[in-house]
Amino acid sequence: MAWSYVALAAVIEILWVVGLRYSDTVLQWTGTSVAIIFSFYFIIKACEKLPSGTVYAVFTGSGAAAILLVDIFIFHAAFTWVTLSFIGLIVIGVVGIKLTTDDDQADAEGGG
Repeated sequence: MAWSYVALAAVIEILWVVGLRYSDTVLQWTGTSVAIIFSFYFIIKACEKLPSGTVYAVFTGSGAAAILLVDIFIFHAAFTWVTLSFIGLIVIGVVGIKLTTDDDQADAEGGG
C-alpha cells in the first residue's frame, strides 16, 4: 500500500506542476494548491511505512520523468534522444530503488 501512495503522489505531482505553469484564475490556483496538499499528504503516508530517502528519490525521479514526457507529448517541447536516454536512466534508478527496498526492511528500520 505504501508504494501506491508514492505512485499516487507522483501522478498528482504532474497535475500541480502543470498547474503552476498554466494557472491564471483563482479557481485554477486553488486546484493547484489542493493538488500540492494531496501530493504531499500521500508522500507523508508513504513515509510511515517506507524509508523517507527511498520515498523521496522515487517520488522526485518518477515525477520528473513523467513531467518531461508530458511536456514532450502534450505541450510539444523539444525532443532529443539524449533526453530520452536520461529519462531511461531515471526510470532504471527508480525501479532499482523499488526492487531493493521492501516493506519488511522498512518496518525493521523504524518506518512503521
